[in-house]
Amino acid sequence: MSETNDAREAGPQPQFELLQADDYSKYLLHSKKEIQFILRAMRDKGSLVTVYFNQGRDFLLTSLIEVGESGMLLDAGSNAEMNRKALESDRLNFIATHDKVKIQFTVPGLKRVEHEGREAFRARLPEEMLRLQRREFYRLTAPIAHPLRCTIPVNLADGGKSKVETTVLDISGGGLAVMAPPEGVEFETDHLFENCRIELPEVGTVTATLRVRSIFEFSTRSGAKHKRAGCQFIDLPGPMLTLIQRYIIRIERERKARESGML
Repeated sequence: MSETNDAREAGPQPQFELLQADDYSKYLLHSKKEIQFILRAMRDKGSLVTVYFNQGRDFLLTSLIEVGESGMLLDAGSNAEMNRKALESDRLNFIATHDKVKIQFTVPGLKRVEHEGREAFRARLPEEMLRLQRREFYRLTAPIAHPLRCTIPVNLADGGKSKVETTVLDISGGGLAVMAPPEGVEFETDHLFENCRIELPEVGTVTATLRVRSIFEFSTRSGAKHKRAGCQFIDLPGPMLTLIQRYIIRIERERKARESGML
């Protein structure tokens, strides 16, 4: 791939949200295991990574070859001059897309190595990683075998207050879908519910404010009618988002292990 093609694909004005970490702190991962898991998933999918340096004025395209306990191995770029400049840089910003989520991280430098007879780069593992999920959150369908429950404080039609426990149908860092509570509960579009609790097995409990965004009726194969409610998290704290991300990563890891026959 030529550098001309690289430039066309990468775009002239990269957005380095990681450099404004205070604004995006709730999307930052610091767990080494989670960072390795994502990097290895990117390696397995052959995800292209754009590496920016020289204050974003220069870049090259690469992909991950290996991800170890302390470092990672990357393909060298196709342009020798860009490779030389990258090796001279003491700060490099990596941007990629994985499962429709923007990934960013920074490493302090690269080392030239040889891998299977060709030039490659060695880099340290990033200490933090930005998984930027704003409009397109990865949405996990809740496991049927171990269903998730969400407890929602609600107002009753007679003016009283209560709590209802409903089944979570899917969940992401941006919100969740639940089975709408039964009749007699005030649960309409745009209603706000504070102090909702979602129990994530083996991970922890998420406490969040939910706003109902949509409600629609659906029928099961047996003909039974139910209502599904799509809800958005409002000002979800960073630690709560981290719990959700950990849960999604754990369930996806287990699913992939079952598919490969390891479980």
